[in-house]
Amino acid sequence: MTAVTAGTVRGRPSGGLPAEVTSFVGRRHEVAEVKQLLSASRTVTLTGVGGVGKTRLALRVGQEVRRAFRDGVWLVELAELDCSSMLAQAVAEALEIRDQIGDPPMRVLTRYLRDKQALLILDNCEHMVGECAVLAETLLRAAPDLRVLATSRQALGIASEQVVPVAPLPLPGWEVPRPPLETLVKQDAVRLFTERARAVLPAFAVDDDNRDVVTRIVRRLDGLPLGIELAAVRLRALSVQQLLDRLDDRFRLLTAGSRAVLPRHQTLRALIDWSYALRLEEERLLWQRASVFAGGLDLEAAETVCSGDGIAREDVIDLVIGLVDKSVLIREDHPGGVRYRMLETLRQYGRQQLAGSGREAELQARHRGYYRDLAAQARAELFGPEQIAWFARLQREHANLRAALDSWLSTPQGAPAALSMAGDLLYHWITSYYLGEGRGWLARALAADTEPGTVRAEALWAASWLAVIQADMPAATAMLEESRRIGERLHDEPVLAYVALFSGMVAMYEGRTEAAIELYRDALARHRRHGDPVGIALSLIRLTLAHSFLGDSSRAIAAGEECLTVCDAYGEGWHKAYTMMALGVEVWRQEDLARAAELETQSLTFNRSLGDRLGAGLNIEVLAWIAASQGHHQQAARLLGVLETMWSSVGAPLSGYGHLARYHEECQAAMRQALGEAAFEAAVRRGAGLPLDEALAYALREDKPEQAAKGETPLTRRETEIADLVAQGLTNKEIAAALVIAQRTAEGHIEHILSKLGFSSRAQIAVWVGERARADGHDRP
Repeated sequence: MTAVTAGTVRGRPSGGLPAEVTSFVGRRHEVAEVKQLLSASRTVTLTGVGGVGKTRLALRVGQEVRRAFRDGVWLVELAELDCSSMLAQAVAEALEIRDQIGDPPMRVLTRYLRDKQALLILDNCEHMVGECAVLAETLLRAAPDLRVLATSRQALGIASEQVVPVAPLPLPGWEVPRPPLETLVKQDAVRLFTERARAVLPAFAVDDDNRDVVTRIVRRLDGLPLGIELAAVRLRALSVQQLLDRLDDRFRLLTAGSRAVLPRHQTLRALIDWSYALRLEEERLLWQRASVFAGGLDLEAAETVCSGDGIAREDVIDLVIGLVDKSVLIREDHPGGVRYRMLETLRQYGRQQLAGSGREAELQARHRGYYRDLAAQARAELFGPEQIAWFARLQREHANLRAALDSWLSTPQGAPAALSMAGDLLYHWITSYYLGEGRGWLARALAADTEPGTVRAEALWAASWLAVIQADMPAATAMLEESRRIGERLHDEPVLAYVALFSGMVAMYEGRTEAAIELYRDALARHRRHGDPVGIALSLIRLTLAHSFLGDSSRAIAAGEECLTVCDAYGEGWHKAYTMMALGVEVWRQEDLARAAELETQSLTFNRSLGDRLGAGLNIEVLAWIAASQGHHQQAARLLGVLETMWSSVGAPLSGYGHLARYHEECQAAMRQALGEAAFEAAVRRGAGLPLDEALAYALREDKPEQAAKGETPLTRRETEIADLVAQGLTNKEIAAALVIAQRTAEGHIEHILSKLGFSSRAQIAVWVGERARADGHDRP
């Protein structure tokens, strides 16, 4: 059993769980016990010391039970969360849902989960055990089909909680006669040591010559997975005997010569103390200083924040390499470059050492200053060819951005910096899953800094855009009015331009299209005078949509084409994608369906690469309307089902584009009439059941387009045959007899059918078979 080495990844194939990147060793009994308890109890908590493997056990259980939870198994990683007030928001982000109309995160969660059959894994609850207990009880009361699996160093202490103490790995004994070597190497602690040793020394093996030394090592480490992993990596430089000698010396020193078995926590602490003491002075300093980062760091951040006062900037790279070699830092490869992170136990140890040095406040100041500057740089370079890289970088740095904002707001006179930083991150809040959180940071900073200057005015219009996306028009209007008053008093043209732009969005939402167009024109003129390409692009996109909505095709096309020219001049992609979406709406209205589909497909391809679910939802809306116009009724209905899931995760249907709801409703009504109620609902269910990646591939016609054009199914010939027999009411045994196959084989085919179609029952298969028969012009009894 090992500590988790995979980080949070959006779009995980198993719902909300990271992939296992190292082998899972042992714990068969614990896995079975936890699975059994989850079937009977709604809350199970895994308890144990740090480094014992609670997280990895929880993830393995989650992988094995995921088929039992229709709406997924979701991991909520809390180790990086230092602000307890953000707990509910962190859960909402892990579930990939956005706040709706500015509701408190807890209300959003209870509303979202109330009809869900899901397993929520709350990982590392110990530093906010009380808050986790309240959250778990609240969610369990609201959602009858929800289960919670928690990991913590202590129980949550809530009603009906089942607690499973996670012990260290079983250790080899000193039986006489000694067990055969093949028996020893199968013991969990020895297996883990062997596998991790081979990661640094591929030729390593436990043999008759070293078996007793290896046995002593894993026993001295008391079977703790983290301790075993930290020790095994030393074989890069030491023999197993040298490793054992140093473990013995260190532990004897820490226990004043006692030969008694050490408590597990003391053992882990001793190992980390030993690892820390073996580092060079500069390595120890870097370990301390790197502990201020949340969720990892890259080399640039390490060089900027951690250098100075004993560490030369040019030496940071060598020190990082040294800490990676010694497993203090873990290397992670990302498309944007290499990052490093610490196991949480090591990070907490480093933070304690930093606090003891008296320099914690200084390093926190460096950290928050670095991320304030990073946010400002991202905003300055947003409109250009580096846009995708910046969006991805901000997503990777989200935990650090959050920590920096909290630090600024917890610091005297830090509110102005927090306000400017939260505003600079506007596009990060919009394109990621952090819409509600971004609005929350802006609200906190606006409350803390009431100085009526440009920074406040900009933060107000930024927050108003988030409110518009969440359909909270009263809040948006109030913030825009205050921003306008400040802008007029300061004669601040850029502020007044954005106030006009977002006021136009409010007017458009309220059905005042002519007024919206005037406001957009005012915004466009002001942005042109000031030379702001971002504002120009946003204004032209909204003018395209507004003119199209009034049926003024020539003005709509002219605005859209001008916007494409602006974007191309700057090498900009995100605003261009929204421009193509807006043009696609107008071209669809003109019944040039092939061109409209091409525009939406190009736009969706970009939005998918960026991870912008709001933009992707808009594209899929228009693609559904296009499919309906082409007479592809099944495809259109299935896309409408995809949108049910998509808009639920975003937080509101057609967020920020509510005037387009008319087209959605018309498409829905037309498909109901064309397909009939039962077939329409079945197609919608199929679309709603698709995982995100499959849904986007379906919208882009990447799922075998030649088959889709023919109306073929994702099932094989044998699966189609079995689906027909299911529809006829045959049992698994009867199906096996009819096809002359094993009953187990028939059951496996049915599992594959359910998975491919996104269904959870045989009755759904029967309905699907009947609807396909009707669509093909056949009646089925």
